Amino acid sequence: MTARVQAAGLGDIAAKLEAGTRLTFDDGVRLFACDDLLALGALANREREKRHAGRTYFNYNLRLEATNVCVATCLFCSFSRLEPDAPAAYTMSLEEAWDKLRSRAHQALTEVHVVNGLHPDLPFSYYTELLEGLKRVRPGIHLKCFTAVEIAFFADTYGKTDEQVLCELMAAGLDSLPGGGAEIFAERVRKKICHDKCGSDRYLEIHRTAHRLGLRTNVTMLYGHIETMEERVDHMLRCRALQDETGGFQAFIPLAFHPDNNQMRKLPAPTATDTLKVHAVARLMLDNIPHVKAFWIATGLDLAQLALWFGADDLDGTVQEEKIYHMAGSPTPEAMTTSGIARLVRAAGREPLERDTLYNIVSIPQEPGAPVPAAR
Repeated sequence: MTARVQAAGLGDIAAKLEAGTRLTFDDGVRLFACDDLLALGALANREREKRHAGRTYFNYNLRLEATNVCVATCLFCSFSRLEPDAPAAYTMSLEEAWDKLRSRAHQALTEVHVVNGLHPDLPFSYYTELLEGLKRVRPGIHLKCFTAVEIAFFADTYGKTDEQVLCELMAAGLDSLPGGGAEIFAERVRKKICHDKCGSDRYLEIHRTAHRLGLRTNVTMLYGHIETMEERVDHMLRCRALQDETGGFQAFIPLAFHPDNNQMRKLPAPTATDTLKVHAVARLMLDNIPHVKAFWIATGLDLAQLALWFGADDLDGTVQEEKIYHMAGSPTPEAMTTSGIARLVRAAGREPLERDTLYNIVSIPQEPGAPVPAAR
């Protein structure tokens, strides 16, 4: 494979990686321009295995989307509805939201992941009581809730600072932030596809504040629409710079654009090659972010398995009841079992590990028929 990497024109980049030298913007653009996907994948897999060997992480989580009413008009979104009485608009009562967790008392969930539309009419108490109630239902559950875009919206709507919002949510039970809403940091793109929501500088500042307050967070990148390769690399480098400063990002999550049922439906979805390239380049450029996640809901199951050899080491989790991608045409299942994910990982030739949100190992799934290891 060394000869192949050399033939692909990536020999100097491979030498940098071997020496522990940080890759540059120009290196990132060259990686995206590389036509030899297997050479690129080999470099990314080498970096992945330096960190994680064959280990692949997932968690037992529940996705909760309490409302899809949203004042933002993102062109790529198939989930949101502008008005509360619009067709297919919904807002759960607090009891309905809590019941989503109550009804899973038999499941060994470790995380509830909450993201919503930007509802103009709900009081801030709706969100604090939502968290408090989830903690009452299951006190030990980890609440990974509200994107930086939602935090900015809460602050602007309710007359608070971003830090005040975070502190009040933490007092109500917030444990970490998801990474959604980053899209692409390039203002050229944001002005066209999501002009009326939190900008990239504020998104990053909210994550900086969350890290300072002790919260761990993730960060995403929406790819495969109108962004350039250069804008992808810039996005990654801005994530890397904040991680240098705070160390608070746990995972980078590429999110594939899905064109169905939204205002960008004339664009094609990203190809499989593009998806694998994004995960590989992310692993190579983001030397300080521990995990690269292949979100199987967005990539599809087959590509998520392949991505485990192109830099990714995490598959997210069981998810359950995800609406945002499925309303955009994702053909994937709405949920997976822990055993199903473990089988997916093993079939890809990797080792499945169930984690919690903070990457503490919860269990090591055993292959059917394998002897159960003795307790230590």
